[in-house]
Amino acid sequence: MSDIVVVFHSGYGHTQRMAQAVAEGAGAHLIAIDADGNLPRGGWEALAAADAIIFGAPTYMGGPSWQFKKFADASSKPWFVQAWKDKLFAGFTNSSAMNGDKHATIAYFWTLAMQHSGLWVSLGVLPSNDKAATRDSPNYVGGYAGALATSPTDASSSEMSRGDLETARALGERVAAAAQRLAG
Repeated sequence: MSDIVVVFHSGYGHTQRMAQAVAEGAGAHLIAIDADGNLPRGGWEALAAADAIIFGAPTYMGGPSWQFKKFADASSKPWFVQAWKDKLFAGFTNSSAMNGDKHATIAYFWTLAMQHSGLWVSLGVLPSNDKAATRDSPNYVGGYAGALATSPTDASSSEMSRGDLETARALGERVAAAAQRLAG
């Protein structure tokens, strides 16, 4: 079994719910970036040991939260020695609007993974766009590069659609399957 880590920041709990679903699908460890943009003790070591790293953050103002960006900037130390080269990477995000420029956050994650000489794993789930599709259908938001979700704007509700959480779980499963294939 591969060692997979989900590193994420969650502002209101929605991204944390997605992270938990991704981790369930992948059999992964969770590393939460705190409110100051720091990793917990042992976080950097866990990332160094991982075969795959899955990034997650809410989309705020067309990009990931500043706390995630602080983590990304701090990853320049492993970047300098290419410590994450050839690891698998994937990503997920949510925002309150159906579009909300979520793709810009996924593109940020992808660019960060490419800077680390990583290998990107896409979602691999076709969008639910037939007549029977509902908000609880998998990949209803219609992403390809990563898992996308739409969540309420207020912090008082961590409610999310079943379909978005199913999509997050499917991303984790895909990363785990890719890691197994890569391990040979």
